[in-house]
Amino acid sequence: MPNIKLYVDMQRHPEARGQMPALMADLRDIVVQTLGVQKAACQLAAIEVAGLADQPPVNLEMSYLPAPARTRDRMEQVAGLLRDAVRQATGLHSAVRFTALDGSTYLATK
Repeated sequence: MPNIKLYVDMQRHPEARGQMPALMADLRDIVVQTLGVQKAACQLAAIEVAGLADQPPVNLEMSYLPAPARTRDRMEQVAGLLRDAVRQATGLHSAVRFTALDGSTYLATK
């Protein structure tokens, strides 16, 4: 499970809207390859927001379940790959934030 939310200021950058489907597929592929999860475990959403002009136009937030191989260094590498994918697809700068969930209290039903 990673849960990725892309908050995109599409009022300032309406051209980013057309890039979201392909970008979300690319982000999922990065997570599948780097974290060893199944596609079906991933949940991605792009959410249009109104942000301030001095903030990054894209904010990527990912929550994930910890695992021994998901060290801080490894997760920083993944964050860089995701940030680079956002820039390549949209030309926009992004902030990337990760939150590790507590596996003993996390529950998901699909």
